[in-house]
Amino acid sequence: MTSPQAARKKRQLPTVYTLLFIIIALMAALTWVLPAGKYNYVTADSKQPIAAAAVADYSGGERLLPVPGSYTELPSHPQGVFEVLKAPIQGFHKAADVALFVLIIGGFLAVTMHSGALDAGVGAIVRAFAGRERLLIPVLIALFALGGSTFGMAEETVAFWALIVPVMMAAGFDRMVAAGIILLGSGVGVLASTVNPFATGIASGFAGIPIGEGIGLRVIQWLLLVAFASWFVMRYARQVQQDKGSSVLADIQYDDEFSQMKRSDAAFSGKQKLTMLVFFGTFLLMIYAVVPWSDLGIDLLPTLGWWFDELSTLFFSASILIALINRMPESNYVATFLNGARDLIGVALVVAVARGIYVVMEQGVIIDTILHWAEGLVSGLSSSVFILMAYLVHIILSFFIPSTSGLATVSMPLMGPLADFSGISRDLVITAYQSASGWINLFAPTAAHLVAGLALAKIPYDRFVRWVLPFIIGVALITMGVLVVGALLHG
Repeated sequence: MTSPQAARKKRQLPTVYTLLFIIIALMAALTWVLPAGKYNYVTADSKQPIAAAAVADYSGGERLLPVPGSYTELPSHPQGVFEVLKAPIQGFHKAADVALFVLIIGGFLAVTMHSGALDAGVGAIVRAFAGRERLLIPVLIALFALGGSTFGMAEETVAFWALIVPVMMAAGFDRMVAAGIILLGSGVGVLASTVNPFATGIASGFAGIPIGEGIGLRVIQWLLLVAFASWFVMRYARQVQQDKGSSVLADIQYDDEFSQMKRSDAAFSGKQKLTMLVFFGTFLLMIYAVVPWSDLGIDLLPTLGWWFDELSTLFFSASILIALINRMPESNYVATFLNGARDLIGVALVVAVARGIYVVMEQGVIIDTILHWAEGLVSGLSSSVFILMAYLVHIILSFFIPSTSGLATVSMPLMGPLADFSGISRDLVITAYQSASGWINLFAPTAAHLVAGLALAKIPYDRFVRWVLPFIIGVALITMGVLVVGALLHG
């Protein structure tokens, strides 16, 4: 007789690597069916025409835009088994700058977390609001949302449950309030990423635009969602404080394991304050360096135009500075940095394997063929309808490709040029992609940080989903409204 554990293993979905490899094989199969073809292109800034035959050899540095109606069929280039196996290797070559950036970000985050500055900073904020815990809710939500928006804070939130749950319970709330602060705060931050290197950064790289393009609309989205999350959690907290029976966890008997967890009384030292100044200052410098100020008509601020090489150098240098501030021994720094980079090797490999999909399509010369088919579908659609379709398509794709970096690598080489056909900017498609991926991860059981956090607090997953459902619907409506406004402004 098969045990329940064995049955669960049999039903387990394949990993994201296997799913991406299957997609590579399917794309290779399409090269035997679809005709090859190419558009003529023009350079984005100088509008210099580039013939279809010269696109592959173009090295001018400008982004290329397909010319609508210029598609021409070419001889087929079917891809075989060897090309399928070689595709992830070639994908790593093509995505080496992005993969290295991911690894350096991992080392930077590890060195920062090792200093204990982030934990101490949150602890200091909690102590400052002692006796006014309901006012603490929007402050913590904004703090977690800032982390989500800038560096994709998700798994890092697991460490804060032991600090925030006892504080919320002592204030007369329940565990779900803590879940709302941590999960909804970081969740809407990732959804409304501004410069999150694992979402906005990777997607911008493969869409061929600076990370800073579209940041204004994303900041507005961030503000709206943080305000909505704060209202949603504070409203529930007030209900629970006034009537314990209104808690969605009222019928669950808990032991007092959280009463044994002491609130951190560690001082927020000068070194830790300086560490956090460097930490957030690095992201501010990143924002300044990637925003095209001259394109925005702001000539007082010089446009640096930094890209992955410069940004990798920035975060590597910042990690060294943080180590020096905290007087971290050289061997300790190197070990911590390497451990952090090692933790993100999986993300870097996802980018490489996902890029292999594009390699097979590129060598099979079917990318423009698929764009030509999609051009026919979107022609005549308003920009608002197109961006909503892009949002819904990415929601569906997020179910099959839960990795934000993998999804960006897969979708942006196609969705970017498709946006050109629809008359909207590529940065809006990136906003649609990361909004869809972030929305799914607000409640998906495949989100590791969500499941781990709920398990720590002993909150049943189904109770959380029932509680958060109105919020999820509200987030979708707000996001679609933001996307439509963005499309109208770009139209």
